[in-house]
Amino acid sequence: MPLKHIFGVDHVVITVRDLDAAATQWKNLGFTVSPRGTHSPLLGTGNYTIMFQEDYLELLGVLTETDQNAPTRDFLSRREGIERTAFTTDSAADGAALLKSRGLEPLGPVHFGRPVDLPNGGTGEAKFNVFRWPLSEKPGGMRIFACQHLTRETVWIPELMRHANGAQRIARVEILSADAKAAAQHMSRLIDEPAEQADGVWRVRSGGKRADFVFLDAQSFAARYPQAVREGAASEGAVAIVIGSKDVAAAKAVLGATGIAHGAAVSVPARAANGVILSFISA
Repeated sequence: MPLKHIFGVDHVVITVRDLDAAATQWKNLGFTVSPRGTHSPLLGTGNYTIMFQEDYLELLGVLTETDQNAPTRDFLSRREGIERTAFTTDSAADGAALLKSRGLEPLGPVHFGRPVDLPNGGTGEAKFNVFRWPLSEKPGGMRIFACQHLTRETVWIPELMRHANGAQRIARVEILSADAKAAAQHMSRLIDEPAEQADGVWRVRSGGKRADFVFLDAQSFAARYPQAVREGAASEGAVAIVIGSKDVAAAKAVLGATGIAHGAAVSVPARAANGVILSFISA
C-alpha cells in the first residue's frame, strides 16, 4: 500500500544557474510563469513556478549560499536540470516520523515561506512544511522530498494555471539509469508503490492520479526520443518531464521550430529547456 502521508507527485524542481533567464526561456515555451519568489534566508534560494491543475514545475536558483542549499550547489556544479521531485504530504512532521521509524534519518521537517504577488495587486505569503529523504536515498540519482502546503490559495492561483501550450498536468517524470530495474525498485522501497515492467521500461506510480516515475536505460531512452530531442540531456538521472496538454496542436504551434514532433508527442530538446526534455502528450 502507498506510504502513509504521501499522496503522489506535488512538483518537480528544475535547478538553474540563471533564474531570470530560465523564466524567460520557459515563457517562450508557452508556459505562464509566476512572479519571482524569494525563499527564507535559511534556504537562500529563489524560484518561479509553473502551475497546473494539481501539480507544478518549479524553476529554482541559488541566491545566497547556505548549508541548506549545499546539495543544490553541488548539483549545479555538474549540470542544470531536474534535481528533485516533491510529493504532497498532509503532515510533514508525521511523514518524517514515519521515515525515522523505518530506520531512515529524514531531513526536517522544516518550515519556510515566501512572499507572493497576488492578482489584485496585494501581497500574500506561501507557507510550507517539508521533509526530505536522506541525501543518500536518490533513486536513479534524483532526490525526493515531501511538501505540506499550508496556504494553497497563494500557490494555485487561477490566473497562473492557464498556459498557451495547453499544459494541464505532469504525466510522467522519466529517469535514465544504467540499471533501470534497480533504480525503480529503490523508488518502490522508499514510497511503498510497486515497480512494474511494461513496454521495455520500469514504472513506479507516485500515488493516486498523480505523475508516474518511468525508469529508462540507454536503449529504451534512445527508442523513446529522437537524437535531436536528446541533445543536451544528462547521461543519467532525471532527464524528461512528460506534460499532459489539452491541446497538443496548440503546443506544437507555440513551440514552432523548437518543438520536434515524434509519434503522438511533440518535444522540446533538453538543450532548449535547461537540460530537461519536455514532451507534450494529449491530456
